[in-house]
Amino acid sequence: MLPIMNITGIVTTLNEEQHILDCIRSLQKVCDEVVVTDSFSTDRTVEIAREAGAKVYQHEYIGDGPQKNLALPYAKNDWVISLDADERLSDELVEAIRGIDLEKTPYDGFAVRRKNLIGQRWVKSCGWYPDYLVRFFRKEKLQFVEQKQHAFVPKSNISYLKADIIHYRYKSYDDLFSKRNYSSRGAKILFLQGKKAHAFTPFLHGFSAFVVNYFFRGGLFAGVDGYVLSKAIAHNSFLKYAKLLEYGRDASVREAEDWTSVW
Repeated sequence: MLPIMNITGIVTTLNEEQHILDCIRSLQKVCDEVVVTDSFSTDRTVEIAREAGAKVYQHEYIGDGPQKNLALPYAKNDWVISLDADERLSDELVEAIRGIDLEKTPYDGFAVRRKNLIGQRWVKSCGWYPDYLVRFFRKEKLQFVEQKQHAFVPKSNISYLKADIIHYRYKSYDDLFSKRNYSSRGAKILFLQGKKAHAFTPFLHGFSAFVVNYFFRGGLFAGVDGYVLSKAIAHNSFLKYAKLLEYGRDASVREAEDWTSVW
């Protein structure tokens, strides 16, 4: 086996005891350091991470991009790899990373493909593949944009690696449809931004989301998985705008929500 490289793996966590060990072990195939920023997990996430050799720092959750960037000052290396707890480096990606001369490369970062799974099934439709993301980068040159939802590292002076991060995105169809907190968070963000919805908005967004993903992004050719995923995306879009509409017209619903936990 080739020697471990001077790379720091960074992971953000909240109650990820089922995933964190495999995530850390995956990063340790190429990283000589792993830093975990945890949002005060109540399960064994922190204990498991420390036992696996990771450095753990805790901080309240402040949004996707800001939370990921919290790890950068703790990283001893300039080069970092960012994974979510339910992601792993594929063997092909490990070899690709090991083949890079980090001292001589002209690039500040590398984009990799993300292989999204439902259960053990690889879903390529609905924009789920190749889903290129910058996850391997120099912290002195690049970092996550400071946005609180769906943050990303800008594709500035980067190269593309033809290798995958494996993302265990959903356990099953039930898991796919049950994670409705995303629609609530999205609705709260829109409301705080001053966005409005009318009676037809949820239907328009839900219908267009299904049409785009099923007919234009290949869901039609991905069998049952493509259809179910297109329905789930449409369902989430419908709920997000239905909740936005509800927040705007029903003060009792607004008052019952915890607006301090938007992120």
